[in-house]
Amino acid sequence: MDATRRDSGQDYVSRFVRASDGLELHVRVYGAAPDRAWPVVCLPGLARHAQDFHELALVLSRDETRPRRVLALDYRGRGLSARDDDWKNYAVPVETQDVLAVLAALGVGEAAFVGTSRGGLITMALAAARPALLKAVVLNDIGPVIEGKGLIRIRGYVGKLPVPKSWDEAIDALQRLQGAQFPGLDREGWMALARGTWTEGDDGKLALAYDPALMKTLEELDLEQSPPPLWPLFEGLAHAPVLAIRGEHSDLLSEATLTEMQTRHPSVEAHTVSGEGHAPLLRGALARRIADFIAAAEAGAERASSGPPAAAAAEEPRLPRVQ
Repeated sequence: MDATRRDSGQDYVSRFVRASDGLELHVRVYGAAPDRAWPVVCLPGLARHAQDFHELALVLSRDETRPRRVLALDYRGRGLSARDDDWKNYAVPVETQDVLAVLAALGVGEAAFVGTSRGGLITMALAAARPALLKAVVLNDIGPVIEGKGLIRIRGYVGKLPVPKSWDEAIDALQRLQGAQFPGLDREGWMALARGTWTEGDDGKLALAYDPALMKTLEELDLEQSPPPLWPLFEGLAHAPVLAIRGEHSDLLSEATLTEMQTRHPSVEAHTVSGEGHAPLLRGALARRIADFIAAAEAGAERASSGPPAAAAAEEPRLPRVQ
């Protein structure tokens, strides 16, 4: 059972769905369910939420040629989803099942997926569990090899950020923390990062947009060594076109891994975002690039399913008749 609430000047509808354990999950739904166009499912990073996909979702849902239904999820303990009393449930296997529960409740049987960081890992897990669900995949600054340096940096701030007194103070804090990752980011970009990190209550006060207990999941990692590579999971995406995005200054996805992804997958397109690190903001030209990739993948799938034109089939040479 789910509930509905309309938000943000009619840009999207908030839906609330129960996970298998009863915890309430939130998803933003942009646009209607068109007859033909693939829906798009957006999965955020570890401590991020649906706000990160707002501009991309508007581009996709308002496309003049083929508008799409877009679902942007909040994992348990993030955004408007309920927090879990057991922090050990903030784990990819549990969150993967949560995504499946949301998609089942909203009637999504196949879709294009956009996964940022943690969302990309969940996307690969979905490919192993339900390969037919994924029609095309966008991996935003994540791959089968995760650099330990990036994890160390993320562990240094998740759940440990101060509570700013204003959005200006929030932006200043992020600039000090992530300035090396985003050396050329404009103020609008910093505000987008801030709104994905903190939320503003009815009293005007800011608070973290995620459960601080997330830090415990990182404390258990042994970062003396990089995590084991996930190539088998990545190779589960072989049936779907993939757009692999990397931030130029990323410390989580290396250039070498991006190159290897292209070698191992039959149809990976690589795109590097200059001037940004982990993870690139999905706005402007990059949002348009993603929309064009999904449209091209869908058109390719439609051509493949329709088979050769009737005229071409009629022109096929006939084998000689055996006497």
